Amino acid sequence: MTNSPAGLRLHDTMAGAVREFVPVRAGHVSIYLCGATVQGLPHIGHVRSGVAFDVLRRWLMAKGYDVAFIRNVTDIDDKILAKAAEAGRPWWEWAATYERAFTAAYDALGVLPPSAEPRATGHITQMVELIERLLEKGHAYRANPDGDGDVYFDVLSFPEYGRLSGHRIEDVHQGEGVATGKRDQRDFTLWKSAKPGEPSWPTPWGRGRPGWHLECSAMAHTYLGSEFDIHCGGMDLVFPHHENEIAQSRAAGDGFAQYWLHNGWVTMGGEKMSKSLGNVLAIPAVLERVRAAELRYYLGSAHYRSMLEFSETALQDAAKAYRGIEDFLHRVRIRVGGVEPGEWTPKFAAALDDDLSVPIALAEVHHARAEGNRALNAGDHESALEHARSIRAMMGILGCDPLDERWETDRESSAALAALDVLVRWALEEREEARARRDWAQADTIRDRLKEAGIEVTDTPDGPQWSLLDVTATEATTRSGDGDGR
Repeated sequence: MTNSPAGLRLHDTMAGAVREFVPVRAGHVSIYLCGATVQGLPHIGHVRSGVAFDVLRRWLMAKGYDVAFIRNVTDIDDKILAKAAEAGRPWWEWAATYERAFTAAYDALGVLPPSAEPRATGHITQMVELIERLLEKGHAYRANPDGDGDVYFDVLSFPEYGRLSGHRIEDVHQGEGVATGKRDQRDFTLWKSAKPGEPSWPTPWGRGRPGWHLECSAMAHTYLGSEFDIHCGGMDLVFPHHENEIAQSRAAGDGFAQYWLHNGWVTMGGEKMSKSLGNVLAIPAVLERVRAAELRYYLGSAHYRSMLEFSETALQDAAKAYRGIEDFLHRVRIRVGGVEPGEWTPKFAAALDDDLSVPIALAEVHHARAEGNRALNAGDHESALEHARSIRAMMGILGCDPLDERWETDRESSAALAALDVLVRWALEEREEARARRDWAQADTIRDRLKEAGIEVTDTPDGPQWSLLDVTATEATTRSGDGDGR
């Protein structure tokens, strides 16, 4: 693709508005995404940000940018320590186990690997250096100036505090509980002094471990420099996590992120999906009901800033929509030949340039599919092929091109499905001919025999459609047959 990188507009949480995107360095984009706190199995709420900002990354790359994408791993945290202790396992083993689970989930959904994936515990030196800068500038203080102990950030020393979240300083609560040694309970922890049985590292103010907010500031600075383009994460991180990142980084003298992007939650019954609500849908469990590409399509189908209300019906509807796109591409490949990615449409590009409006972009994909199906049924193979090539380009940007090798790893299944499509289409053509001559008995016989073979036929205005029957009714693979639908 040779499209100009100009024209992209993104909603910046700090500005509270959509802004034209202008990178710090021409032709290069630097992105930091707050990754997983690896305390347990990932659910679909966790990986939505991975999918949403993978689309951003792919679009930037397609538009000609060189993209540095950093996604961290928080592998030391109060919750990790508590859960590991409850299970009687070493904290480092617990963290490593679930880090692998998150990596597997990202990989399963086709999320591109980050440029680097730093762990918090691998960057203690950089965190210590950041604290020292804050102490020197008077924005941090030691709870015990004469000995070892906690280190806190002085919130009142940073007049811009609350600008990202809109919080008034008098309403701020860090959620850390009442702590001794704090000058003000609104201050937040940079360094936690060592406690019996917990991991710790040596520092000038004693052994201990980092505060959560400190980690991301230090790692972003290490990999992206003192000023970078985009900081991403879930909307639940706006306060206090991202507010505190801004405070400690800018107080230390860094320009930090120029744009702040936040994705909406996956909800159930209007509530955020979380372990505490008991409504977790782990990735492996969902992938028993839909394929990985279908789950990715579902998670990416809503606008990234909107809430995505989960239901089994919505999941299956998304899977069916994806299979409609997949079906068309397979039909073109079978009848016309190879389908290489082509050019996306202007409407698709305009949608993604408008703050990643994926629902509008998908509407353009489905419009191209409908036009392509009409062309194919009319015998206009050249037009059908052009629509198919365009769809591959657009679906590739969205990360779920059905003909990409990533989603066609099972070659035998793919070949068998293509062969089955030819045979079923032939049977449906015979059935349509029987119906045309009003031989209803023959038409019913063909339909019954297909059903005996596990194939269900549904007559639609666009012609007969066939599906593989499944006892769970959740994994039917819809295919189109020829005919005029009479």
